[in-house]
Amino acid sequence: MKNLLVLITCLLVCGASFAQKLNKVSGKITNEKAENVPYAIVKLVSLPDSALVKSASADLDGGFVLEDVKTGDYLLLINMVGYKNSTTAKFVVSQDVILPTIKIESLTKQLKEVTIQGKKPYIEHKVDKTVLNVEGSIVSSGNSALELLEKAPGVTIDRQNDQIKLNNKSGITVMIDGKTNFLSGADVTTLLSNMSSDQIATIELITNPSSKYDAAGAAGIINIKLKRNKAFGTNGSLSLNTGQGVMPNFPKDMYRVGLSLTLNHRVNKWNVFGTGAFNRKVAYNTTNVLRNTLTSSLASSFNQNFLRNTKGVAYMGKLGADYYLSDKTVIGVMVDANTINTKLDNVSQTHINEMQNNVATTNSVNQLALSNSPVGNVTANFNLKHDFNKEGTNLTFDADYSGFSNEKNDNFNAKYVDNAGSLTKTTDLRNFTDAQIDVVAAKSDFTWAVNKTIKVEAGLKSSYVVTHNELVSEQFLSGAWQNDVGKSNNFIYKENINAAYTNFAKEWKKWQIQLGLRAEYTHSNGNSVTSNKVVDRNYLSIFPTFFVNQTLNKDNSINYSFSRRVDRPNYQQLNPFVFYMDPYALDEGNPYLKPQFTYNFEVGYNYKEVSFSLNYADTRDMITQISQQNEETRIINVIRKNLGRAQTYSASLYFPVKVAKFWRMQNNVSMFFLKFDDGNLEGAKYTANKVAYNLNTNQSFTLPQNFSLEVSFWLNSPSIRGVEQTTITQYAVNAGIQKSLMNKKLKIRLSMDDIFLTNHWEGKLQYQNVNLNVVNHYLSRRAAFTVNYAFGNQNVKSARNRNTATDDIKGRAGSN
Repeated sequence: MKNLLVLITCLLVCGASFAQKLNKVSGKITNEKAENVPYAIVKLVSLPDSALVKSASADLDGGFVLEDVKTGDYLLLINMVGYKNSTTAKFVVSQDVILPTIKIESLTKQLKEVTIQGKKPYIEHKVDKTVLNVEGSIVSSGNSALELLEKAPGVTIDRQNDQIKLNNKSGITVMIDGKTNFLSGADVTTLLSNMSSDQIATIELITNPSSKYDAAGAAGIINIKLKRNKAFGTNGSLSLNTGQGVMPNFPKDMYRVGLSLTLNHRVNKWNVFGTGAFNRKVAYNTTNVLRNTLTSSLASSFNQNFLRNTKGVAYMGKLGADYYLSDKTVIGVMVDANTINTKLDNVSQTHINEMQNNVATTNSVNQLALSNSPVGNVTANFNLKHDFNKEGTNLTFDADYSGFSNEKNDNFNAKYVDNAGSLTKTTDLRNFTDAQIDVVAAKSDFTWAVNKTIKVEAGLKSSYVVTHNELVSEQFLSGAWQNDVGKSNNFIYKENINAAYTNFAKEWKKWQIQLGLRAEYTHSNGNSVTSNKVVDRNYLSIFPTFFVNQTLNKDNSINYSFSRRVDRPNYQQLNPFVFYMDPYALDEGNPYLKPQFTYNFEVGYNYKEVSFSLNYADTRDMITQISQQNEETRIINVIRKNLGRAQTYSASLYFPVKVAKFWRMQNNVSMFFLKFDDGNLEGAKYTANKVAYNLNTNQSFTLPQNFSLEVSFWLNSPSIRGVEQTTITQYAVNAGIQKSLMNKKLKIRLSMDDIFLTNHWEGKLQYQNVNLNVVNHYLSRRAAFTVNYAFGNQNVKSARNRNTATDDIKGRAGSN
């Protein structure tokens, strides 16, 4: 019994002894300014084996506690995004320990040493792309994304046909934060005209993308990166802009206003972010069209004047969250929605001079067209990313749904007046179009860093699209609205694309190569229900890419690239509906349109900041706009068709100049040779070619008292696109001034575009029996005032940029 009591007593004493060895370690983390650093990761490492014992996250006040620490020798590792990794001195734990305040150094201190010499130039040329640093640019403030692109090197805006060209090639892919929008014509310009520059951080121009990107976009990619907040805790930015058009003989109600708010909140393993924006847009343009028709018995001259007044209100919102399951795995969801309601008043006057049997007559048609176009889109995304232990190796997965609703209500009232000025006829027409589009898609990408010099990428993607389009066309006859049997229609389009790709990259001391191959299998089915016509297609396409970069020395390098790309018609181009524009003009879809394929070759030479490149692009079955004229009715029908071959030879030179310590210039000059061939275009052989050029220069001045000034100038020479030609040189001068306050958190900007009112468009189309000339004046000169305020911690990590699986699909769902 006595021995048993001794044993129990020893066990209690030993237990108490072991219990006392489980201790608590606590402390606090601050930065060099003695400010608390919340949510830093604190790792406890044992000595001498350097094994990780446990870790914890600091609280909102920078405090941390590590429980149940055994007696021994330790040190702490402190990790925090935006700060240098820190290690404490060795300390001994034999009881509860309260460590002295741990100070960690912010990386912003180092960044200031780099950036204090000056801000980023507005235009930066990199090996694989050109970057426009919109955020902070004065002349960019208060503009739309479309107006920003008009100032970009190599980019031209054809406002007559609502096309964007890169290096004089159409068929560009527009990406928003990596999300591709395959809009064409008015669809893409509508999207970009409703996006304010206050929402944009940078614009990337990628002329030759790799196989990792979707194969669509023959002219390359324009990637618009929206502003991101950068902090743990809560931060954000608030922007307000307003602008007023300053144009002679235009209406006074030419103002625009925009408001945007971006918020980011990051705490522990959660990151929640959101954006909301409102824009009131306005556009006004006057267009004059001169057209001649000639038959054996009748010669006609049409003089048409259009006044188009467009007003619209756009709302957009985005809400997302990322949850960090571990240091290597993160899942996220994101929902974004936008709606645009555009109203158009279009007044047209058509004067017709006729000569028949040597008798001259004059008559006219006056039309008022009213249009209301509500458009909505909702997209939901699920994303998973896992980083493997090997640095640079990761796996991502995306699943998406996008839903679109595009409606348009048009009313046309036309009055016909004879030679004596008497009213002879009145017509009333109305159209209702409704497009409902559903997109589901999924993709997965794997990146394997084999070693420091070899990287392999591979991925799979599948998308499925269903569009339902309905057109109801009616005319007012005998006191009632009656169906226009020849025009009303119902069209259903389905498309499935399955893709796989692989990339191999290898680096040597002076050489870098990347080889890629992408395969896409497409099945599409277009069914015109009303007319009982079905177009069914299946095709497999292979898209190789090849990139080489040769480093000659620290100042000189040469890069070579090759790629094959595709442009598929957007959904409305395939829609066979016939849209009424005025009594003498129709617009028609073409369900037989084929995709266009382009081979791109490029060689570039770089000397320090100076770059020079040569490019050749060969496009087969180019999708282009054709105007057909009926000799009997004299009606013009605009339709998209495939043109046999288009070739573009181009050369571009970029050279920055530091004129003085306070004055820096960014200059870009490009020259093109354009050639088009078709053996049977509208019943005849067609050949055309032209030399064109453009230039862009931006002057930045750093002034005292936190003032800065920017002046830019761009110029585009006459050019050609298929059978249509631009006949004048377009150019504009823009300027802006900025004042920074409150430690640069508050920025006030004043700017003006097209100061000397030189930016308008003139062109002609002369082919077969079509002979017309066009002059288009639009709202090009505008004064803008912008206020931007950034609040919260702006120095640390932001919400993730991620691509979604509907990248190459959702943009093709634009309205008419």
